[in-house]
Amino acid sequence: MGKIRWGVLSTANIARTQVIPAIRRAENAEMTAIASRGIKVHEVAEELEIPKAYESYDALLDDPEIDAVYLPLPNGLHKEWVEKAAKKGKHVLCEKPISLTADEAVEMVRVCQEQGVAFMEAFMYQFHPQHERVREIIASGEIGEVKLFKSSHSFYLENRDGDIRMDKELGGGALYDLGCYSIHALRAILHTEPLEVQAVAELDPMSGVDLSTYVQFKLENGVRAIIDCSFDMTHRNEYEVVGTKGSIKVPYAFRPDVIGGMGSVIVQSGDVTREERIHGDIYCIEVEHFSQAILDGKEPLYSGASAVENMKVIDACYESIRAGKVVRITSN
Repeated sequence: MGKIRWGVLSTANIARTQVIPAIRRAENAEMTAIASRGIKVHEVAEELEIPKAYESYDALLDDPEIDAVYLPLPNGLHKEWVEKAAKKGKHVLCEKPISLTADEAVEMVRVCQEQGVAFMEAFMYQFHPQHERVREIIASGEIGEVKLFKSSHSFYLENRDGDIRMDKELGGGALYDLGCYSIHALRAILHTEPLEVQAVAELDPMSGVDLSTYVQFKLENGVRAIIDCSFDMTHRNEYEVVGTKGSIKVPYAFRPDVIGGMGSVIVQSGDVTREERIHGDIYCIEVEHFSQAILDGKEPLYSGASAVENMKVIDACYESIRAGKVVRITSN
């Protein structure tokens, strides 16, 4: 089996603690280089035993021995560096949300397609097998006709000064950081696109970012969805699918890695409740999937087009917050 040689743009915590170790665990990937602006990158490279360290992102992108890059930069920098990487012939795994607007996402996908490189939004949670199990249960008819999808994603952000999640220009806010997962999940689990949204938010008076956002969705076939996301509440990362005969709860939907990768699918059908426990190494599976897509010359399962659709929904949520009204979504 061939191996994809990976570079990482940034010494961000998620790169150091999650993705770089996952690249090392992946059978078809090789951790080759890391870049950051400053000399700290050499310390990180030595600590993580990464062969090459660059003090600029451009220098890493100029390295002909790098096949793919992982990009965990602030949201507001995604478009610039995805396009620069693509134009250097690098395949790109970019952290969520893919961009700040759907228009930006469309342009990013176009550039990657023109350059012939693979491009995927790093929603790592979707690679946990618990979600495929949820889809199987829904398809079996065990919970009847789906009527409602609910999701909550939150944590209490204590040290807010200087945190990029509180910087509006860089794409801060709970909806960009957390709500994007719930929106992605309702689309991926129910295989449908929202038709309209109505959103309200509690804004930080200093930065203007949304500290908490609450959204109602109208979907096809009369299905409804409700999500909430917040930097002002205790830790939650869950969703529930409610049908006419039962329900499915996934209590560690987006971060099963914090409990060792063990997922949980709780099914209530009639008077009977059962729990199915399923393990998955989400970051490693994500890296292996993207690397294999590159090796096979195929588009990743979760395409750039899907990322654009997710951003259309996020755009509509922010428009609804600003306008104080229901917003219809135009989807391809």
